[in-house]
Amino acid sequence: MMTLLITAVVVLAIIALAQVVRIFEISNSMREQKEEDNRPSHKENDSYGKIGFALGMLFWLFAIWSTFKWGKYLLPVSASNEGLDTDQLMWITMAVIGFVFLITQPILFYFVYRYRGIKGRKATYMEHDNKLEAIWTVIPTIVLAIIITYGIFTWSSIMNPDFEEEPLVVELYAKQFSWQARLAGDDNILGYANVRLIEGANTLGVDPNDLNGLDDIIVSGELHLPVNRPVLFKFRAQDVIHSAYMPHFRAQMNCVPGTVTQFAFTPNKTTAEMRQVPKVINQIDHINSLREEMGEEPYEFDFVLLCNKICGSAHYNMQMKIVVETEEEFNSWLKEQTTFAESL
Repeated sequence: MMTLLITAVVVLAIIALAQVVRIFEISNSMREQKEEDNRPSHKENDSYGKIGFALGMLFWLFAIWSTFKWGKYLLPVSASNEGLDTDQLMWITMAVIGFVFLITQPILFYFVYRYRGIKGRKATYMEHDNKLEAIWTVIPTIVLAIIITYGIFTWSSIMNPDFEEEPLVVELYAKQFSWQARLAGDDNILGYANVRLIEGANTLGVDPNDLNGLDDIIVSGELHLPVNRPVLFKFRAQDVIHSAYMPHFRAQMNCVPGTVTQFAFTPNKTTAEMRQVPKVINQIDHINSLREEMGEEPYEFDFVLLCNKICGSAHYNMQMKIVVETEEEFNSWLKEQTTFAESL
């Protein structure tokens, strides 16, 4: 009896397996039939090709139009010597990218239309073409190698400047959600500072036992710099990673807790001179027209230090005004400031 039951179970299992296999075969057959039924017709292929070409060319024309339409909102001329090199690198790169975009995109969209599937046309299978492969591999490689090499040399010259005169040393200290600046005093040497030394009025943690720091000048809210004199910035952070961003000088550097980073540039325009640049005048006029509609006070151009890292809830409010002025004006402002020793 047991043998009969086992035999029956095995037979039923075989039958069940056969039925499952049959179901899969029927299912695959129906799926293939459905896919065959869902294939676009020649008429649909013709329409898709024409629509694709039309939409692609509209995108191409929009990209060109938007460049002229909104290009006026780009930053004005760089206010630092190093920024001029950065701008030149950017414009060369954009010129290459723009040229390739203007040439290749219309060809791409034309091919969508030209080689669409229509009745009487059969696709040609092309396995390999050494000439084409060499063209679209070698040429981009050479162009990218040139751009990257140029970029490396530009970055190296900015990060390792050869100062013709001693730079003004300035520390920018970042914390949620404000900036403080510390200018080296008469010795042009910043005193040692550590976050563990922060106490009371000593908000930057300057070591009071370091004689080099006693003549340092700590400022908040507004930083003054002399024009045409190199400035070496030292960056520190108290809490999280911030990023010191001075767009008009084309300068940006991360401020990392526990370490000191640096960046140098030479301002080549005073604030007053920058306010007379035609593009700046047009942009400020546009801003003030919008502010007037909202009943707000008119805005006057100033250089600004921003945080370019999303460092917390008040990140948007983390900024400091930068005033670039003549050497005489800078020295007069400097004399009015309080040294670290006087603030103790």
